[in-house]
Amino acid sequence: MLDLYRRHLSRGRATLAELFGCHVEAHSDGAWMTTTDGERFLNCGGYGVFILGARHPIVLEEVQRQLAANPMGTRILLEPTAAEAAEMLCSVVPKGLERVHFSLSGAEAVETGLKLARANGFKHTVSMVNGYHGKSLGALSATAKEVYQRPFRPLIPDFTHIPFGDSDALEAELKAHPGETAVILEPVQGEAGVILPPAGYLRQVESLVREYGGFLILDEVQTGMGRLGEWWGADLEEITPDVLLTGKGIGGGVMPVSAAVATRKAFKPFDKDPFVHTGTFAAMPVLMAAVKGSIRALQEERLVTRAMELGTQLLPRIADIAYRNIGHLVKDVRGQGLLIGVELVEPGLAGELLTELFNNGVVANHSMTGSAVVRFTPPAILTDVEVQTLLSAWDQATRDLITNSATMPDSHTPEGK
Repeated sequence: MLDLYRRHLSRGRATLAELFGCHVEAHSDGAWMTTTDGERFLNCGGYGVFILGARHPIVLEEVQRQLAANPMGTRILLEPTAAEAAEMLCSVVPKGLERVHFSLSGAEAVETGLKLARANGFKHTVSMVNGYHGKSLGALSATAKEVYQRPFRPLIPDFTHIPFGDSDALEAELKAHPGETAVILEPVQGEAGVILPPAGYLRQVESLVREYGGFLILDEVQTGMGRLGEWWGADLEEITPDVLLTGKGIGGGVMPVSAAVATRKAFKPFDKDPFVHTGTFAAMPVLMAAVKGSIRALQEERLVTRAMELGTQLLPRIADIAYRNIGHLVKDVRGQGLLIGVELVEPGLAGELLTELFNNGVVANHSMTGSAVVRFTPPAILTDVEVQTLLSAWDQATRDLITNSATMPDSHTPEGK
């Protein structure tokens, strides 16, 4: 398998696999992943995809029914699952968002949002430092990370990056380009290492965008579908963007799906011409079945509320273990719902801690623009026993980090801890 990866996929991915013991995924079910050699791992990673865990029965039911009937549509005739999925999605987003464009990846949803802004006359775009919106050319122009942008410059012009949480910097940009500025941001910066904004910031952003005639795109590809303990990060401060982007969890951990959900006014350029922005596999019936199943599962099993309850349990207990066992190595522990980050004093420690977690049977993730952060994105289906499994593994992994780490930085005590 390593040889196949090196020859046909990525030498870098093969090297990463070696660091984690060359395990090969074979089976997934609920919160668990099993390898070809029979080892089981609690999956608290997946970059936010598995809010429902793997192979949730309601999602599988919808997808299997569609596979047996009509998995791929002609794109010419009306197709009911797309209409039904769009109606269901519009029923759970903030009021006023009522038009949907489906695609496959989060980056495609971002491209849709950026194109809607341009088509509506907003030629200048503001995004946030350390924000992450994907790596296709438009999305990458909004992703303010030097290491990802450098090989592909020049990028799309008229993008400005300002500090996340700084409403004064935002107002300055909107004043400089009144009536022509689109703003794209995440309610919580996931890939930056779970960076939460100041209280009231999202409401300030919406207010400033409206005051200066701008266009607001809220990237909820990672934070939406219950991840933050609400359906959307927008719900935390009761705002309504011009376009809300969703992905990852919307496919139920079974299918790759994303969507841009817009107001009627913002969506008008796409209403005029149905072929101005399309994708061959967008809104394919089997994908739409997964969307229907995901929303059904979240509603019928009250998993958005469960995500809030689990997050309320996990965040203080993860923090307590971290500060007790490796407090001199921890800068901060923060989170919202089931998006939790542990920031260490240097990036290398995050990699070592992820390895120790894996050795104790738990999969978590690093953060792509916050490399010193270990990030947990557990599913909302965790049982009480699985919560204890996670916490026990975390406790042991932090102890093992001290025992096994080759290079320990100088003692560090976080301010106020």
